[in-house]
Amino acid sequence: MTPVEREQIPAARRVVVKVGSSSISGANAAQIGPLVDALAEAHGRGVEVVLVSSGAIATGMPYLQLAARPTDLATQQAAAAVGQNVLIVRYQESLDRYRIVAGQVLLTAGDLENPAHRSNAQRAMERLLGLRILPIVNENDTVATHEIRFGDNDRLAAMVAMLVKADLLVLLSDVDALYTRPPHEPGAQRIDRVAAGDQLGEVEFGDIGAAGVGTGGASTKVSAARMAADSGTAVLLTATTLVREALGGHPVGTWFEPTVSTPTA
Repeated sequence: MTPVEREQIPAARRVVVKVGSSSISGANAAQIGPLVDALAEAHGRGVEVVLVSSGAIATGMPYLQLAARPTDLATQQAAAAVGQNVLIVRYQESLDRYRIVAGQVLLTAGDLENPAHRSNAQRAMERLLGLRILPIVNENDTVATHEIRFGDNDRLAAMVAMLVKADLLVLLSDVDALYTRPPHEPGAQRIDRVAAGDQLGEVEFGDIGAAGVGTGGASTKVSAARMAADSGTAVLLTATTLVREALGGHPVGTWFEPTVSTPTA
C-alpha cells in the first residue's frame, strides 16, 4: 500500500531508505547500529526493505590515509573499492544481531537507463526481496565516471524506488526536514508537507551534510523526492537520527505527497 499520510507508513509493503555519506562514516559511523535497528524493526513486521547507502569513498579514505575527499577520479575509485568492502561488513555485522542477511547491489544510473541492464537489476532485486534478503545498493564508483553528478546517490535512490515499485522512499540526511532556507539562517521555516506538483519556488536551497564528505544537498534531495513522488511513490525527507520514528509513521520530516494516477475508463 502506498501511504498517502505519514501515519500509514507502517502499512507500506515495500520501502527504500537512502542514507548519505556524512551520516554513517567518520565520527558518525556508530549511527549504522541505530539505522539497522530501525530497518530490522520494519523488516520484522514484514516490510520489504531496500537500503541505498552512500559512504564507500568516505569509509575508504582513512585506509588510504586521506584527510579530505579526493578530487581526482582514480583516487575516488580506489577509496570506493576499499571502503565498499568495509562498509558492507559493518552493515552485515550489525544485521547479524537480527539474523538478517544483506545482499550487495552496485549500480550506476546508466544501468537503470539501459533496458537490458534495468531488467536484470529488477529481476535480481525482486528475487532478493522474495528471499527476505535486505539489498544494500550503492553507486558502482569503480566504474562510474561521473559519480559526483548523482547528488550523493539521491537520484539513484529515486531510480531504485521506481525500479522496485516502492510504496515509500525515505531520504535521510543530517537535517530533520526541508526548510524554506538553510536551517541555520534567520527566518528559516520548516516545511511539513509538499503537495503533489508543488515546485517549491519559495525555497532557498543550501547544502545538507558535512562538508567534504558527501556530495548531496537540499536541491538534489528535493529533485530526487520530486522524481519519485511524480512516479507515485510517497517520499519522506528527514534526519538519520529520526529513522525509527520515520518508519513508525510519526510526524517527523517533510512529506512529499505522491502523484496518484487516475484510472482510465
